[in-house]
Formats: sequence, C-alpha cells, structure tokens
Amino acid sequence: MDKPIEVIFLKHAEDFVDSLEVKSREKLFQAIRKTKERLIGQWFTKLKGSDGIYEFRFDESGKFYRLFAFWDTEFQTETLIVGTHGIAKKTNKTPKEEIAKAERIKRGYFEEKRQLEKERGTKKKN
Repeated sequence: MDKPIEVIFLKHAEDFVDSLEVKSREKLFQAIRKTKERLIGQWFTKLKGSDGIYEFRFDESGKFYRLFAFWDTEFQTETLIVGTHGIAKKTNKTPKEEIAKAERIKRGYFEEKRQLEKERGTKKKN
C-alpha cells in the first residue's frame, strides 16, 4: 500500500497562502486535496528542466498563481510534498528565477534535515 501524502508549507509558502483571497485559497486547497488523493492533473505539475520542482497552479480573476513544491519521500510513514513559496502574476509563464529559488530552498531543506538527523544520531550514542 502507498504511504499517505501530506502537504506542508515552509514559512514563505505559508505567508503566500495566508495572503490569498478566500476564493484563491479554496482553489489551492482543492488542488492539494486532489493531489493527496493521487489524482493527476494540470493543477500539480513538474517543472521541466528543474531539479525536482513542482507547482500547484491555478488562476482566479485574471491572475495566475503558483505554489512551488518538492517531494520528500524519506519518511517511513508518509510522503511529504513541501511547499516552498508562491507567486501571483498576470501571465501564465513561470519565471526561471522563481524555479531557482525553489531549488535553493529544497537544497537547504534537505541539508538541514540531514544535519538534524546527524545530531540526533550523535545524541543517541552518548
């Protein structure tokens, strides 16, 4: 059986979600629910040419919204989708600098996670 999918937001993603209008937030959470149910669609896609970066995408009232994310499958009990940050824009094109930002956040997340695991391992041995 597949591990359940959970979605978490890092600080910048949380701030982005909090800034959304109610209707836009509802659309985002609808996309998240579908993804957690393992449904596949244009609301959650891998960005071509990226290092494992995905985006939740939706539009509302002539604006295009993107919440960038990546997968963390290292947990035994669940699979995480980690939201890094989001943007609202007037065109449908995703800026390369935003993809690069998501990749930097992803690297930092895994570096911090490894460091914490290393520290925990050292504490257990003492």
